[in-house]
Amino acid sequence: MSYNFKQEEIENIIKHFGKEFYEKVLRDIEVYTEKWSLTSFQFIPSYSANIVFTCHSETFGNVVLKIGNPNAREVFTEFNTLIEYDGRRFCTVFDADIENGVIVEEWIKPGIPLRNENSLEKRLFVFSSLYNDLHITPAKSEIYPTYMEWVDKITAYMSQQKDCTELYVYMRHAQEICHSLSSVYSQKMLLHGDFHHDNILLGKDGKYKIIDPKGVVGDPIFDVPRFILNEFGDDITPELHEKINGIITFFEKSLDIPNDIIRKCLFVETAMGICWCVEDGSTPDEYPSLVKTVAFAEAMLNH
Repeated sequence: MSYNFKQEEIENIIKHFGKEFYEKVLRDIEVYTEKWSLTSFQFIPSYSANIVFTCHSETFGNVVLKIGNPNAREVFTEFNTLIEYDGRRFCTVFDADIENGVIVEEWIKPGIPLRNENSLEKRLFVFSSLYNDLHITPAKSEIYPTYMEWVDKITAYMSQQKDCTELYVYMRHAQEICHSLSSVYSQKMLLHGDFHHDNILLGKDGKYKIIDPKGVVGDPIFDVPRFILNEFGDDITPELHEKINGIITFFEKSLDIPNDIIRKCLFVETAMGICWCVEDGSTPDEYPSLVKTVAFAEAMLNH
């Protein structure tokens, strides 16, 4: 074996993905260790969409190995997004076995996430410098979901959830706003889709690079709000209101997007993100906190 999972890691993988997926991971490690000459495995215990390792490849150098569900569209869209951007501000993808849900890509070292940067102004500057003139037109737009499809899909899901009608009302409002925005901001560019602090890593050359794209088609304005949402923190306070207003004012100038448009995008993204929490299994006792967050984003619309 190239990597021996600890008992706690095994239990977490089975809890999040199931026993069948854990057995797939064990097989895959063997196969791709040989295929890409991999050594020095370090497990990254994130348990989100993929099982992730850093390792060394005789063929490619320092790499990240991702083992995912072959039925998940995200593996396919991430790979194709990285291929299309071809290392331009994004990490490089070296190889993949998409049919089996496995990708090997560049390991950004030291890989310090932008979240660790204490200066808010520096964080905003780094994001702006990566965002401006980033987006490209996809070669095959039909292979990606659209941002509007994301919004419509989660709205339809929430319409069926009888125990959180308040959140559904917010999501319906967000859907209406998104349709309205999309009629004016109608570019069909290849977006990251999850463009926030933990997906922006510092490389050894002192420059930040982008990782983990979802791959979604839409107007570039929709790639801004996820970053702002990740500046919210745990508590909704008057200080947070002031902070988010400051961020929106900064981005209005640095990204050349009207203030009210950024606010609308933030509300849409917040509502969608909160409703995804419900879809991912948030319990009814967590709903009041979720409502509070989306209500805050809605209140920001009218500032």
